[in-house]
Amino acid sequence: MDVSLVIWVAFVAFVVAMLAVDLVLFGREAREVTTRHAATWSMVWVALALVFWAGLWAAEGDTRAGEFLAGYVVEKSLSVDNIFVFALLFSYFAVPPALQHRVLLWGVVMALVMRGAFIAVGAALLAAFHWMIYVFGAFLVITGIRLATHKDEEVHPERNPVLRLLRRVIAITGDYRGTRLFVREDGRRMGTPLLAVVVAVATTDLLFALDSIPAIFAITNVTFIVFTANAFALLGLRALFFLVVGLLRRFIYLKVGLSIILVFVGIKMLLTDVVGKVPVGISLGVIITTLAITIIASLRATRGMATADTEEERQRRLTEELPAGELLEELRSADR
Repeated sequence: MDVSLVIWVAFVAFVVAMLAVDLVLFGREAREVTTRHAATWSMVWVALALVFWAGLWAAEGDTRAGEFLAGYVVEKSLSVDNIFVFALLFSYFAVPPALQHRVLLWGVVMALVMRGAFIAVGAALLAAFHWMIYVFGAFLVITGIRLATHKDEEVHPERNPVLRLLRRVIAITGDYRGTRLFVREDGRRMGTPLLAVVVAVATTDLLFALDSIPAIFAITNVTFIVFTANAFALLGLRALFFLVVGLLRRFIYLKVGLSIILVFVGIKMLLTDVVGKVPVGISLGVIITTLAITIIASLRATRGMATADTEEERQRRLTEELPAGELLEELRSADR
């Protein structure tokens, strides 16, 4: 599939335009995201992804369109795992609910740039060294097994090397300053805790990309499809976060489903030279069926779970009980 520079530029322009529209509609001031707003934008992003899929089908046929759809579903499902960690980061940094949308907006922008570079490197490696397909495949199988057998690990932002470097390069204020990432105090430029959270979110997402990017390369080797599927999944991540954050505790079998998907695409990648490429329809069927079973089983198993003390409520409580200044002091002390 040959994609002209014009198409690439047009798609990137579309992404920038949609980010601008979201920012303008939501407003420049800090505001909490309502469930209705999150649901509306989730549907908008899914609808846009499906429109893109239909256009790809008309222009390139069912194979490429199927690869995009399968890749999009994989990236979308793996992004739910991101949401678990983002919720923990928001609690750790005591991010006020009204600022969380802005954190995710900047985090998505940084993640898109970094993932774009990661995708370019991955595509170059696969094109230059065929044996990299086995490295990617083995990595996915191992990651899938670890995901299923390891318990949830705690998030330690103070150990993030990029965040540690940031704190050495620029001073951080002791409290949030609205939606501002930088402020000037006593004649010197300082970062706000919001900057630290954005960096933590973006770099954490890059770690998740270490398994999600190889996973989609197991479905298609077309760089444009890999990037567009990632872009649509990332752009819809913010709305998805606010839509499902209260249900995260109920997705008790989701990690099992994600591990099955990673192992499946990893084995498929490893056996490409032996059995040939698995039809995209089969891949898509396995992915969607696995997700459907694990989500339905999770919701049925947790049907009686109390809705009180949701992640959002816990974040509110942390915001009130533990000021951002104390958290930032804790982060600073970690380097001493």
